[in-house]
Amino acid sequence: MLVDHLPMTWTTDTVTGPDGLVCSVDRLASEAGAAVLRAGGNAVDAAIATSAALTVTTPHMCGMGGDLFALVGGPGTGSAEPLVLNASGRAGSGADPDRLRAEGHRAMPMRGDVRSAPVPGCVDGWLTLHGRSGRLLLADVLAPAIELAEGGFPASPLLASALPRLDGLVGCDELVGSGVAEGERLVRPGPARMLRAIAAEGRDGFYGGEFGERLLEVGAGEYAAEDLERSLADWVDGLFLDVWGHRVWTVPPNSQGYLGLAGAGIAERVGLSAQPDDAAWAHLTVEAARLAGFDRPSSLSDGADGARLIAPDRLDERAAMFDPQRPAQLGDRYRGGGTIYLCASDGDGMGVSLIQSNASGFGAHVAVPGTGILLHNRGIGFSLEQGHPAEYGPGRRPPHTLAPALVTRPDGSLRAVLGTMGGDAQPQVVLQMLARLLVAGQDPGSLLSAPRWVLGVEGGTGFDVWERPDAHLVRIEQHAPESWRTGLQERGHVVETAGRDIGGFGHAHLVEFPLDGPARGAADPRSLIGAAVAG
Repeated sequence: MLVDHLPMTWTTDTVTGPDGLVCSVDRLASEAGAAVLRAGGNAVDAAIATSAALTVTTPHMCGMGGDLFALVGGPGTGSAEPLVLNASGRAGSGADPDRLRAEGHRAMPMRGDVRSAPVPGCVDGWLTLHGRSGRLLLADVLAPAIELAEGGFPASPLLASALPRLDGLVGCDELVGSGVAEGERLVRPGPARMLRAIAAEGRDGFYGGEFGERLLEVGAGEYAAEDLERSLADWVDGLFLDVWGHRVWTVPPNSQGYLGLAGAGIAERVGLSAQPDDAAWAHLTVEAARLAGFDRPSSLSDGADGARLIAPDRLDERAAMFDPQRPAQLGDRYRGGGTIYLCASDGDGMGVSLIQSNASGFGAHVAVPGTGILLHNRGIGFSLEQGHPAEYGPGRRPPHTLAPALVTRPDGSLRAVLGTMGGDAQPQVVLQMLARLLVAGQDPGSLLSAPRWVLGVEGGTGFDVWERPDAHLVRIEQHAPESWRTGLQERGHVVETAGRDIGGFGHAHLVEFPLDGPARGAADPRSLIGAAVAG
């Protein structure tokens, strides 16, 4: 289990699980997944159980009104390669970019507008994962989440502090105006009812039931009935890159997962050392992330060619732009977010890397009345530029920040599942995790408690880093080595040390599968109540 401390002193203990392991941002959710493992479920069952519990206990980060991506690897998948699932929603049939432009919008509305909420794919993701690889009955997998929703749970510090942001929101009475204090019991009757409907009727119980009916009402023409009839979860070919003696896998576009792979490929080409405390290590990883991502807005769409985005010649060109003494002058766009990542393993060696999200905090701040579900605002990834490859339009998937990862060895065996929340910071954190795991050889606990950097801009909103390339700064955590600060400053970076606020550096988790023993993993101490629980 992780131990909660201040950022300067926290530690994370690695937990080994001979019969399986679950890591998430919430101890209650991790326990839900572990209980399913103990009941005879596999890693997929545990991941779904944990994910469902998180939709109950962490509505400020995820929910049934959001999206989901997953990778599944190891024994029991029936495939020599990892299974890769894209359960991200599509814009409704009423999506009209001209109308938004006529209203004066130059970008998709951040909050308070249902048009930034594609039809949510999370529940389709659960059902598709379970239908292919689940072992237990769906009702048994969802039972722990239902129990949390009906019986109540203590509000986490992050949830209690976030709930006031919903003041004035119509349609989600169980969260609005509740005045919940940290540790106070919160009951979620709406999600409990939705989960029971899913357990009893599957897809029809959700998209064809109360949620779907209310979604059409709140959409007021944004969605049509046929938008809810089509499954939003697709099995896709995984995107991979051979780097540092391993093969790293992610979800292809519309996911931005390619950025983590590209950053690792650039770092390998430049020659990353095994000394993370070195200023040169920090500079190289920062620059690898920037070189990988500077053209993300023009490159990422649901029709983008992921293989081309990580092609050797493309990575060679970018690695050649690296300067060991100064930062590159680049431009792109950055977005923050409200997301959760979890990973699970079972006694057979199967691993699941799963991520789900509202996008930004409570998402679009649009509730589906009576259901207790808030809609995500993943549509903010769309462009309103006419003719842009990611232009908002009917049936389209927006560019997505969700970027889970899975690592295999040259023989195809599973090495690790990993990922993080954090908007466009996700591939930056994944890059640092891969470098610490595959180059520095750190164990999960040391890796997750180690200091991180993320890109930002002075006085920015958290959504404009790549729009202001001349104002880039590197935010580093309090417990980062002094060599990072001085070395980055000497190389021309503007450096900001974060205070006691640990937001923005991700909530990452990792399970590693050693060749000579049981799986081991850890949850991120930055999540405060997260846990790695053996099943």
